[in-house]
Amino acid sequence: MTTSAVVVTFNRLTMLKEVIAALQNSQTKVDHIIIVDNHSDQDTYEYLTGLGSQIEYMRLDENLGGAGGFNRGVRYFMEHTQDEFVWLMDDDTVPHPETLTNLLRFAHETPQFGFLASDVRWTDGHRAKMNNPAPKNRLHKIPENTTKNEELMNATFVSLLMARPVVAQIGLPITEFFIWGDDIEYTERAGRVAPGYFVADARVTHKMKSNVGSDILTDSLDRLPRYFYSYRNKVYYGAKRNFLGRLKSDARILYEFLKLCLKPGIQNRRQRIHVLVSGVQAGRHFKPVIESVEVMK
Repeated sequence: MTTSAVVVTFNRLTMLKEVIAALQNSQTKVDHIIIVDNHSDQDTYEYLTGLGSQIEYMRLDENLGGAGGFNRGVRYFMEHTQDEFVWLMDDDTVPHPETLTNLLRFAHETPQFGFLASDVRWTDGHRAKMNNPAPKNRLHKIPENTTKNEELMNATFVSLLMARPVVAQIGLPITEFFIWGDDIEYTERAGRVAPGYFVADARVTHKMKSNVGSDILTDSLDRLPRYFYSYRNKVYYGAKRNFLGRLKSDARILYEFLKLCLKPGIQNRRQRIHVLVSGVQAGRHFKPVIESVEVMK
């Protein structure tokens, strides 16, 4: 069961070194380590070129965001390797020695799957809030101490395993998403082919600065522009769901809009409302191309 790991990086060399070391020390061998560099600074370039044949290095001519990076990385996996599985992660995702072993064990036992998602923890051992698993039954919350594998609605690109035939069938992640939501859209696309699963014993550590989720009401002004992509992309992939799913997605956006308008104490309220409304309006006309890819024979 051969595997390519795809890591997308941008100017986080210290963490990237730790991720590469973790992949190299995996209990189950990683057959190809593909590093997609979103045009990082010279120190990252020099370090990665210095690794030689230890990795497959793709340096992009510009920063295409996480979405573009994963698009290029998955394409490279399909066109330049014959590995059976692709394992996707950010440059602050540190796999544990047994993570890949446990993902592949599940894949062997349940070969018909759209995607497999890890149990993503923050540095203190609690679940990473940015990567809370989204069970198919949205009324159910997967407890932190669970040992049970569960079917998911979607997942993030923070330790995500997919099989080559699924990628061949659904195509590539959408570059135009740039950031946020590209993984949700892609895993929901895969989930229409076969079920996606949360694999409880396949843990990774997500080394974010702090264990907080994204929230347009409270996030800092310097991060506010990225919420345009968040809402634009939500409108796009929400429209791909069934009737009830679309209704829930639209209701959630409306609820967040009303909170922005009515909740007391919101700083820079007008700016936040403008970003949300702009994103929603853009989403109604957003028609990105889904690229197909040939399977390497």
